[in-house]
Amino acid sequence: MLLVIDIGNSDIVFGRFEGEALCGQWRIRTDLDKTADEYGVLMTQLLFYAASSPSRIRGVIISSVVPALTSVFQEMSYKYFQSMPMLVTEAIKTGLTIRYDHPEEVGSDRIVNAAAAYALYGGSVIIVDLGTATTFCVVTEKGEYLGGAIAPGMALSAETLFRQTAKLPRVELKKPGCIIGNDTTTSMQSGIVFGYIGLINEIVTRLQDEIGTKCQVIATGGLADLIASECHTISLVRPSLTLEGLMIIYEMNRDV
Repeated sequence: MLLVIDIGNSDIVFGRFEGEALCGQWRIRTDLDKTADEYGVLMTQLLFYAASSPSRIRGVIISSVVPALTSVFQEMSYKYFQSMPMLVTEAIKTGLTIRYDHPEEVGSDRIVNAAAAYALYGGSVIIVDLGTATTFCVVTEKGEYLGGAIAPGMALSAETLFRQTAKLPRVELKKPGCIIGNDTTTSMQSGIVFGYIGLINEIVTRLQDEIGTKCQVIATGGLADLIASECHTISLVRPSLTLEGLMIIYEMNRDV
């Protein structure tokens, strides 16, 4: 059994694979103050709750965009799963050619998403990941990772409005019934949700214009389901794309 861990700025998502089948996944809050023991106890208890013994774990792979937690999870993996984890970096085998000017700057989550999308669907493909940041990644039909675009995420934008203004409230991220809000809450929801629909459609269109080809566009991330149905540029939603990418990369590198 393989344990895959995606450490993000807001959430940590992890799952277990039996072969190529994702048999369970969990989402916990990212907490820089938690120790390796605290994360270890939390993760093993969640696995036990799903009737999956941690002793069955035979390998661990980690993608992390939070450097402060990378060593914490390395220690946790070794102590609680008796496995030295594989770490996703720009140097790992992914099936892609990284065409970024500074490959070490590419977030490991973007590499994983791109590797998964290319392995599952081929190119040309654009991946839209709606998380703490909203990221766009372009992969050509030859498997070249070209880069893309990065924008603030929806939740981050909503939280900034709440924190940086005197009278605007914290609002739930959901699509309002109409674009003309008749109170402050629905006005904010309209601006954020429909604003991001417009942002995604515009950036995807410009990316395709720049590379000169129509692409399959795959959305993933915690907020993908909220707005993907309203985005005419998005082909499909793959909620577990990052976890699947971690499994794919692990299999590519396990004997290297």
